[in-house]
Amino acid sequence: MPLSPLVAGFVAVLVGFTSSVVIVFQAAAAFGATAAETASWIWALGLGMGLTSLGLSWCYRQPVLTAWSTPGAALLASAGLGVPLAEGVGAFIVCALLMTAAGASGAFARVMNRIPMALAAALLAGVLARFAFDAFAAAERELLLVATMFAVYLAGRRWWPRWAVPAVLAAGMALAAARGQLDFGAVRWQLATPVFTWPRFSLAAAVGIALPLFVVTMASQNLPGVAAQRAAGYDTPVSPVVTTTGLATLLLAPFGGYALNLAAITAAICMGREAHEDTRQRWKASAAAGVLYILVGLLGGAVTGLIAAFPKALVLAVAGLALLGTIGSALAAALENPRTREAALVTFVVSASGLTLWGVGAAFWGVAAGALALAVQHWRAPR
Repeated sequence: MPLSPLVAGFVAVLVGFTSSVVIVFQAAAAFGATAAETASWIWALGLGMGLTSLGLSWCYRQPVLTAWSTPGAALLASAGLGVPLAEGVGAFIVCALLMTAAGASGAFARVMNRIPMALAAALLAGVLARFAFDAFAAAERELLLVATMFAVYLAGRRWWPRWAVPAVLAAGMALAAARGQLDFGAVRWQLATPVFTWPRFSLAAAVGIALPLFVVTMASQNLPGVAAQRAAGYDTPVSPVVTTTGLATLLLAPFGGYALNLAAITAAICMGREAHEDTRQRWKASAAAGVLYILVGLLGGAVTGLIAAFPKALVLAVAGLALLGTIGSALAAALENPRTREAALVTFVVSASGLTLWGVGAAFWGVAAGALALAVQHWRAPR
């Protein structure tokens, strides 16, 4: 295993975990979960992401990275208030069955096959653009840290492009350590213990939790996840992957694994040239991330405290800089064809806007707006 895939996998886990683990805690608290049950959620999600990422990457020899549903966790943090945890677990199981059916039937794959490549590339660029914006916006609070990491990135891209991102991460950690910004006081080295919750099914939870969770997971997570793979030039089969994440969710739901899906933002880190110059070797980055996610699940709170030790500006900067190459490639592919250029631009702008309507995120609305623009521009009345 070369060093660059390992670093890419670590950065993917670092970004994925630190950017949304607080939302997962809020979702668990909404259902009244105890500290032990919350740790079980991290155990289930970590193992689910790790085993599916490692297994799918190994099986297809392509960078397939999975993640927990971040918009799903945000939904649960509000929809789960006052709902007993047992009913919540029942809703997770219903959502998992819907995800499995969407994958096994091929319905989701058929939807994805109808999305033009230009719109898929624009969607990817729009979803990732926010991280590039946040990276440079972090300079308002931590100018020295972000400026140093940016300077190292520029030097790395000029003289050692393969090691640019590892150098950025190392420089950021060294500077943060020298300034006393690495705080390891919250680390508690102990294994997480899974807690099984017997599910209880109710119509109210199925309608109010399971269906919205399914919709936001498929539209805001799986859709850009597939777009990220195709924009990077990978043809991983959609239906088996979605089916696998649905089955993994079904097995882990009683322990707190509320929804697993394809990753987009963190997957792009594993699909870029920083992960490996050879596109056939980039699956090792997502496989390494899978192993790290398994450790996250097993160690639970210890890893949560360890990752929380990194300054937020450092995480934002390394994520944004690591994704610059992918954003540039996606934009080039999206705007290459004049016939689809304006529709792709609409997709990019809406996806990058952060728009959320009825609990569905900007990724879905970006594709919808781009498809509408494409249809209006090229519609011809039947003779």
